[in-house]
Amino acid sequence: MTSEPATVDTPLKKLVGERTAKALASHLDLHTAGDLIYHFPRRYDERGEHTDIRSLDVGEQVTVLAQVQRTAVRPMRQRRGNLLEVTVGDGSGGVLTCTFFGNQAWRERELRPGRWGLFAGKVTEFRGKRQLNGPEYVLLGEGGDGEAAANEEVEEFAGALIPVYPAAAAVPTWVIARCVRVVLDTFTPPEDPLPATVRASRNLVGIGAALREIHRPTSKEELYTARRRLKWDEAFAVQLTLVQRKHRAAAWPAKARPAKPGGLLDAFDARLPYELTSGQQAVGREIAADLATAHPMHRLLQGEVGSGKTVVALRAMLQVVDAGGQAALLAPTEVLAAQHHRGMLDLLGPLARAGELGAADDATRVELVTGSLGAAARRRALTEVAEGRAGIVLGTHALLYEGVDFADLGLVVVDEQHRFGVEQRDALRAKADQPPHVLVMTATPIPRTVAMTVYGDLEISTLSQLPQGRSPIASHVVPAAEKPAFLDRAWRRLREEVGKGHQAYVVCPRIGEGPASDEEAPREDDNGRRPPLAVTEVAPLLAEGPLHGLRIGVLHGRLPADEKDSVMRSFAAGDLDVLVATTVVEVGVNVPNATVMIVLDADRFGVSQLHQLRGRVGRGSAAGLCLLVSEAMEGSSARERLDAVASTTDGFKLAELDLEQRREGDVLGATQSGRRSHLRLLSLLRDTDLIRDARAEAIALVEEDPELARHPALAASVAALVDEERAEYLEKG
Repeated sequence: MTSEPATVDTPLKKLVGERTAKALASHLDLHTAGDLIYHFPRRYDERGEHTDIRSLDVGEQVTVLAQVQRTAVRPMRQRRGNLLEVTVGDGSGGVLTCTFFGNQAWRERELRPGRWGLFAGKVTEFRGKRQLNGPEYVLLGEGGDGEAAANEEVEEFAGALIPVYPAAAAVPTWVIARCVRVVLDTFTPPEDPLPATVRASRNLVGIGAALREIHRPTSKEELYTARRRLKWDEAFAVQLTLVQRKHRAAAWPAKARPAKPGGLLDAFDARLPYELTSGQQAVGREIAADLATAHPMHRLLQGEVGSGKTVVALRAMLQVVDAGGQAALLAPTEVLAAQHHRGMLDLLGPLARAGELGAADDATRVELVTGSLGAAARRRALTEVAEGRAGIVLGTHALLYEGVDFADLGLVVVDEQHRFGVEQRDALRAKADQPPHVLVMTATPIPRTVAMTVYGDLEISTLSQLPQGRSPIASHVVPAAEKPAFLDRAWRRLREEVGKGHQAYVVCPRIGEGPASDEEAPREDDNGRRPPLAVTEVAPLLAEGPLHGLRIGVLHGRLPADEKDSVMRSFAAGDLDVLVATTVVEVGVNVPNATVMIVLDADRFGVSQLHQLRGRVGRGSAAGLCLLVSEAMEGSSARERLDAVASTTDGFKLAELDLEQRREGDVLGATQSGRRSHLRLLSLLRDTDLIRDARAEAIALVEEDPELARHPALAASVAALVDEERAEYLEKG
């Protein structure tokens, strides 16, 4: 080990020794002094302010600060030797039992009642009691034997605030704390990347002080100051990336597609059987103005399920066709692409039948391009697209393939954009001679901070009104484990609706045997729960049992495309009473006669997913009913999440809840590449004001120095925090 000054690039093996460095690398992916210094504490414990043991979830890997209350030794039944049970408490009424196997009299002497310590392990449950089996621990304060040195280190290192780090079983938090202490003793902080003017105007401490205080805070005030500075670095890096991209995109050339009086769009508006909502009209004006400029539109259209986004998108596509261009809509599934195709043909009528008898004067053609098209149909469709006769082209990933050529692609519409990767969107854009206008749509409402942070390089339009004729949806949780009779009642309620002439969905988290699919919930469960229910297993059980005699169809992603289309057509036509499906029905499926949705194992789905799913019912004149069936027990976090979904149909409230319960890195796309999230401290939920201020500073800086040429340290910091892979992810559209 070296006593030379450490920089962010110094290998850890030079500072903490080969063995410890290897453990840090293999278990926590920490290789350099910089990696370790930026591995911030998860939280800070104090004597007098203790972790609430009652809030711990079974299966969670935890580190708790607790006091030994009592110890007991008893013989083991299955093997020789004794079992030591140590009961520890946090002072608030919560207790944990720590169990140690084998004859360990020294441990009993060490873990005396009254001693405080940090205990780390995986929470399990035995006969209704929370416990840690053979936990790692370090005792605090007056210690003896081999722990004394560790006690002194933790005390000296942490003072009143004890940092608790994201850890691993082989590298507990106190080992990380000792390593951080060693590194900090010789650490030379990097050049401060934040411009001095920003630091002064926003009252931010220097980077060196922030990095020391976040690990060894002398007070809560100093800790707050350190965290605020480091959050600023993260927010500023992301906002600079997005503002730079927006700045560059504004300079790209594009072909203007202005509205044409008396054209297809006007003819479509005249034949619409209903009046557009004021929201649809306002958003339509925004999009029309964007399309008329010589720079590419980059706009996100968000709106509740059923708010009429598709009609807004179709009107934009018709404006582009009026201006001599073509528009392509990319849908995530063949089911949804086919439904868009049928829906647009119905809405356009003679306006979509160019070249046919009875077509309107300015008519165009609407073509569907999917992977399951037969050879002859595919050749015909591709010819229509390549020669420009098809003004509107709908499809799945098949639109991206070689051989799909456009005469003049002017607008790309991406439906449910979160289902597509950057490469797929780029592949479609590349089919245009000049950058096309881009409209991305989502029915998952986006909290304001996510909009600023993830979609910060897009203009955002929101549809909040529901069109006339949409019916209310009532949602209820069905606690199948606690009250099995409630599940029986759910099936009877479904039969009642079918008896009235309506239809129903039953949604399962899994397809059945075979490799997992994108539409399936995870199968693995560390806590010993049974596998999620599967469509192919549930459908026959329902047909033989509670739904006997009803016409039941099955829909999931592994069915051949023609079979999927046939099932959806049958359901839409009323030839099926019940559709048992995966989340393949989550978006875009529109059957106004469907009034009931029963979601089995509802706790296996995300909040936004459940909100999307229930939007499939209540689409006609009759009220909708969504029943969330779950074995999650009352008081559990899973049950609270379902109760929240049942309590409101406000998608924006649910989006906030979803954000609160997910890791920030997931929201920002960290899982796209499998990398550790670069945003370690910033909370999209709690740091709204900070993100807003960072965006304002980023806009001002990019206006005067677009490429950060006069701020090389800042440019390097941005590159490190938002690497190219993440920057591409952040570049929506």
